[in-house]
Amino acid sequence: MNPGLPTESYPPEAYDVVAHWLLDRPEHLSSFRADLTQALLDQGASYSGGLTGIADQMVLVASELATNAITHALPPTRVQLLVGAEEFVLDVIDHAPDIPPLIAEHRELGQGGAGLKIAQRIALEVAWYPDGMAKHVWARFPRQ
Repeated sequence: MNPGLPTESYPPEAYDVVAHWLLDRPEHLSSFRADLTQALLDQGASYSGGLTGIADQMVLVASELATNAITHALPPTRVQLLVGAEEFVLDVIDHAPDIPPLIAEHRELGQGGAGLKIAQRIALEVAWYPDGMAKHVWARFPRQ
């Protein structure tokens, strides 16, 4: 529920990487969404097939953030699912550390550019940080 641009900060450290994906092009997104859904279900995330389950919400946000990375940065894009005692973290890593995530302003409905807005409305927190030749855009979610 963050207004404006995502803040530049690191995610909390008490998380373990339980799954990761390497995405080179938009065609990989469909299988990525299915694999992420299964990984979240394996970790006990709720699923509704709509947007009320944590898995549903996380898959939507991951798809939006990964699409941004594939579209606006150099491939490959890496996505990591991290799990903590009470939260999940999605970490989307691209190769454009000098380009901070931007909110698309003044676009007509249906013209794209709403991915970060969607992420900020759904996730507990959305932030980013540069790391050498990469940029991490991450989002935190409750486990239940």
